Amino acid sequence: MIEEHGRVVAREPGAIWVETVRAGVCDACQARKGCGHRLINQSGGQRARLRVLTRDTFQDDEEVVVGIPEGALLRGALWVYALPLVLLFAGALLGGALPLPFDGAALFGVLGLLLGFIINRWRDRGDRGRAYQPTVLRRRPVREDGAVRIVSP
Repeated sequence: MIEEHGRVVAREPGAIWVETVRAGVCDACQARKGCGHRLINQSGGQRARLRVLTRDTFQDDEEVVVGIPEGALLRGALWVYALPLVLLFAGALLGGALPLPFDGAALFGVLGLLLGFIINRWRDRGDRGRAYQPTVLRRRPVREDGAVRIVSP
């Protein structure tokens, strides 16, 4: 499970918006002085807002841990990047092999790329898209003395 700490910044029926700060692994890296990512992380990191579907109730500024399975990340990346690329090349090969009065490789390649985007859009609209949605793994409520206590949702 890939986990990320964040805080609730907005609520809506059936979902919350969680803001996370993407921190790098710069402290373990050997190229500390020559890397631009270290400067970005030192200036507060990159903030991201995630819409997380949940039936539980949360308060604004509540600390949570959200996550997605590693397999979902890999499958999602393959669908989003590899499918359009494969269809682009397949379309270009098909267009180049057809006896057309014009060069069909570019046209069929672009059509294959667009088909890949359309398939991904169609897959995202159904229930299949829920497998790629982050979920709340645990809460991180702060006690009165300031200590953080981990509680499962």
